[in-house]
Amino acid sequence: MSSRIAAVDVGNDSIKAIFGEVECELNIPNIVARDTEDRPVIGIEELDNKNPLEGIHIKVHSPALKENNAIYRVGHLATKSSSATELDPGSAKSEEDQTLVMLFATLALDAVNEKNSNSFPRMKNVIDANYTLGTGLPLREVKEGKDAGYRSKLVGSVHQVEFLVTPKYQGLKVNIKFNEVKIYPEGFAAYINLVMDNQLKIINKDLIDKRIIIQDIGGLSTDIAVIKNRNVDDDKAQGFNLGVSESLESIREEIRSKHGIELDSRRDVVEIITRKNDRNHIMVKGSRTSVHDITDRILLELAKKQYRLLRNVWQKNSQTEICYFVGGGANVLKEYIKTLNNNLDGYNIEFFEDEKESIWMMANAYYKLITDFVRKTEKPKPPQESVKN
Repeated sequence: MSSRIAAVDVGNDSIKAIFGEVECELNIPNIVARDTEDRPVIGIEELDNKNPLEGIHIKVHSPALKENNAIYRVGHLATKSSSATELDPGSAKSEEDQTLVMLFATLALDAVNEKNSNSFPRMKNVIDANYTLGTGLPLREVKEGKDAGYRSKLVGSVHQVEFLVTPKYQGLKVNIKFNEVKIYPEGFAAYINLVMDNQLKIINKDLIDKRIIIQDIGGLSTDIAVIKNRNVDDDKAQGFNLGVSESLESIREEIRSKHGIELDSRRDVVEIITRKNDRNHIMVKGSRTSVHDITDRILLELAKKQYRLLRNVWQKNSQTEICYFVGGGANVLKEYIKTLNNNLDGYNIEFFEDEKESIWMMANAYYKLITDFVRKTEKPKPPQESVKN
C-alpha cells in the first residue's frame, strides 16, 4: 500500500498539519470534550452543508490510548462544551491521550477528504490509510527518552477513527497505519526551518555557521536550543515547564471575575491579545471595553520570566550571535520581550513578523525533514529497457 506523507505539529493551541505534496493543510484547535454517540443537532438534514471542521464528532479506537473507544467532540465543536479540556501545564505531550486523539482525528480528516480518494483503498464506508509521519516533542521529553515510547505507541498498530455526527463524513471509518514515524526535537526542527528549504538546501547562508539560540515558546513549555557548528548542542539545550497557557488561563479567569464574560477557551484569549483591530478589547453588554490592565500585567510578568531564561542561557553561551524567538507563545509575548530587551540588556534578538510563519514553523520543519527521509529511503526505480525496433 502506498504511504502518504504527513507532517503534524501537535501544538498546545492548535494542530498544524501538512500532507502529501503540500496540497493540503489543516489547522484545528487543540481542544477535546468527551461526548455521547448521538449528539443533538438542530437542522440535521442540513448537516452535510456545514464545514466538517466545525463539527468533528468521533469515536477513537486505539491500543495506544488509556481510554479506548471513547467518544469526543474535537476542535471548534469542543469549545462549545462545558466539559472541554485543554492540555494542562506540567503535562507531558507524549503521555496524554489528548495528543493522540488530536493526531488521529487530523489524519482521519485528511484521509476522508474526497480530494484524496485515489490515495487510499476504500471498502464501503471503511478507508484504510497508511502514513509516513513526521512530528515532534518538546526538547525536555526527547532528552528524557520519551520519544521512543511515543513512537512505539504509533507504529505496528491500527488506530481507528469513526466519524459520528460530523458534516459530510458521518458513518465513515478510517483505519490508520504508520509506514514510518520520525519524531524530532522541537528546537532542532526550528533551526532546520530557519536555514533550509523544502529540499533541505541552504537558503540562509548568513545563519548557517553562526552561533544561534532558538527560544521556542509554546503553550506548556519553552525549548531553548543552542546551535553551534550547524548542530544542536545537546548538553546546552534545555527545556522548561514554562509556557503561555497558565497566563492565558489567568487572563481568562480575571476577565470572567471582573467583567462577567465567559470566554470559551485560551484560544479566545489569544485572539483578543493578538488581533490587529480592537486588540485587548472585549464587548461587555454591547460596549467596547478595554482589558489592557489585565493582559499587560499578566503577560509582562511572563515575559520577564522568559527574558530571565534567555539571559541565563546567553551568559553560559557568551559567544552567541543572535537569538530567534519562535512559536505561538513568542507571537503573544513579542512586544513585551522587545520592550524589556530595549530597556535592559539589548541582546541581538529576532522575531518573525509574519505570524503564520512563526506559528507554522514546526509543521514546516517536520515536512522538510520527513520528505528528506522519504527521498533518502526510497528505492531507485530500475532503468527501463530500451525498446528495439
